[in-house]
Amino acid sequence: MKLILLSGGSGKRLWPLSNDARSKQFLQVLENDNGDRVSMVQRVWSQLKAVGLADSAVVATSKSQIDMMKNQLGEDIKIVVEPERRDTYPAIALAATFLSSVEHVSPDEIVTVLPVDPFVDDRFFQRIKDLEDVLITSEADLALVGVAPTYPSEKYGYIVPESTQEERPFLKVSHFREKPNEKQAQELIVEQAMWNCGVFAFKLGYILAKLEEIGLPTDYLKLMNKYGSLPKISFDYEVVEKAKNVVAIRYDGEWKDLGTWNTLTEEMANPIIGNGVLCEQSIGNHLINEFDIPIIILGLSNIVVAASPDGILVTDKQASPRIKGLVSGFEQRPMFEERRWGWYRVLDHTKYDYGQEVLTKRIGVSAGKCLSYQLHYKRSEVWTITDGNGEFVLDDVIYEVKPGDVLNIPIGAKHGVKAKTDLEFIEVQAGTDLVEDDIVRIFMTWDEVERHCVRARERVSMVDKSGLRIG
Repeated sequence: MKLILLSGGSGKRLWPLSNDARSKQFLQVLENDNGDRVSMVQRVWSQLKAVGLADSAVVATSKSQIDMMKNQLGEDIKIVVEPERRDTYPAIALAATFLSSVEHVSPDEIVTVLPVDPFVDDRFFQRIKDLEDVLITSEADLALVGVAPTYPSEKYGYIVPESTQEERPFLKVSHFREKPNEKQAQELIVEQAMWNCGVFAFKLGYILAKLEEIGLPTDYLKLMNKYGSLPKISFDYEVVEKAKNVVAIRYDGEWKDLGTWNTLTEEMANPIIGNGVLCEQSIGNHLINEFDIPIIILGLSNIVVAASPDGILVTDKQASPRIKGLVSGFEQRPMFEERRWGWYRVLDHTKYDYGQEVLTKRIGVSAGKCLSYQLHYKRSEVWTITDGNGEFVLDDVIYEVKPGDVLNIPIGAKHGVKAKTDLEFIEVQAGTDLVEDDIVRIFMTWDEVERHCVRARERVSMVDKSGLRIG
């Protein structure tokens, strides 16, 4: 069996900690068995490892999430990058062509698709493994996992089985019902309907045939170039609800969508993350603070306070799902991001009337990691090393750097840095258009830098032998 993990999300429902680059699945607010803080995606990945499925998985995601995904799961994970966001059907179709033409997976191989962030117990992944036998035994087009409902929810879709079923390890699906009202949901539960948790299994050739039917290529690179031709629609609407023969298996364990502050805080082991105080008289509160300054909650109960460089939220827990509608119109660059090499936080961004901009960041590079060897056309930079030791390269010359060093990087100068120990520095950008896209990457690894550049002492030695003076 192969797995496709879908990682998307715009980061609105858990604002201000989440944004377009740091969606909910990357927030490290849960705890593992060792008491370490982990994200939803790290939790799921450890569960996949426990049942032997991680090596079979590929992650389908957007360009903005690549660095964070690798930072949390490791450099070796397989990632399929969507050229643009177009919903779940295009993402799954592209991942299917990757498995076929890049990984050379057989058309008869079973492929299971699931979200990257369900909050479930380990039995859930054992049920996923059962899908392979179910799909083969039933000879169905699709096999799904349905969750036994614990209450008549209005926010989930339902899988409705046929009314009469033979004794067998799967249920024939009659139809689907999207987000009924509470009364309708109660009636569906009586009919043994299950919550649709977005898990689908099919033979790889089944999805490839769907692409051929609409005249699109099944080759990965060719489909990548024609990605905009794929219908912008969910996999449920484009494939699942049109399938003639669908079966499902029931999962009776814990399952939650931790997509809002009120549901996420139910699974947080500690009511405080970061610098803050909850007074004893206030009950049911949670505080998540990414700033160094303290936050105190006094005389209020059942609220969430979340503070990050992107903003500050104070909300009643029951009202927290409504935050998405309030922030959907915000146009703001992410103020904090995790990257493959570490993280950065925007400290200040000033635009002057005459067109000049100044952007100040605090940047952390993990020991052994490096920034790419790069240049910018629209900005100069000044780096002040505040902690740690590393190597800095400027226009093909490598220098040792330490706390207190100030590094001037003119517009167009090639530069990069590698951390020997955890390294932090303050970066001040100055220019007329300070955007992340103003970057030309020359080398991605430090091995390439060392092969093509010289160390400062080596350059002095070579110049001295030639009789030239360093000025």
